[in-house]
Amino acid sequence: MEYNNRVGDQTPTDEYEASIGLIECSSIATGILVADAVLKQSPVEMLWARAISPGNWLNLFTGDVEEVREALDKGVMVGGEDIVDDLFIANLHPQVPEAIRGPRKGVEFDAVGVIEFRHVASTIVAADAAVKTAAVDLVEIRLGMHLGGKGFVVLTGPTADVEDAVAAAAAVGQDRKTLVRDVVISRATEELIPFLSS
Repeated sequence: MEYNNRVGDQTPTDEYEASIGLIECSSIATGILVADAVLKQSPVEMLWARAISPGNWLNLFTGDVEEVREALDKGVMVGGEDIVDDLFIANLHPQVPEAIRGPRKGVEFDAVGVIEFRHVASTIVAADAAVKTAAVDLVEIRLGMHLGGKGFVVLTGPTADVEDAVAAAAAVGQDRKTLVRDVVISRATEELIPFLSS
């Protein structure tokens, strides 16, 4: 997949504020209406507003905590029944935007965890929870495009830490009813690693 198809690719990682909000709509028209409402509600910066698979619309925005919270509340109200998923993270872990942009370079592989979700927002919330729970490195967060709207997280670290991180991420998906599957590979074969890191 070309990086320009990735959520957030147009925004350098140093331009992400700590607080982010995301609203995914099943209707493109409603998604555009929501984007307008979000921007009118608060002085947030829109990082991403575009169509994603399978014909949904995604709005990703950043700013001060209260501004993002107010914008999110307004967007969810305007989107109504067309809202597929949403997120609010007050203090985003810095590995998250890096992993969204593509496989992170220089990551040393140990045990590998993979967590798969039905929606983009849940994927980001779960990735943030995983990396805040245990001493793991996010390898990649793949979102929406060419995945039928799904998302998945690949992470690595010592086996016990990967197990804890995967459990935390899976719990997010279970709470949001978006978890598809989670796996831990304690000793990934060397032949697999290039497919996870390039």
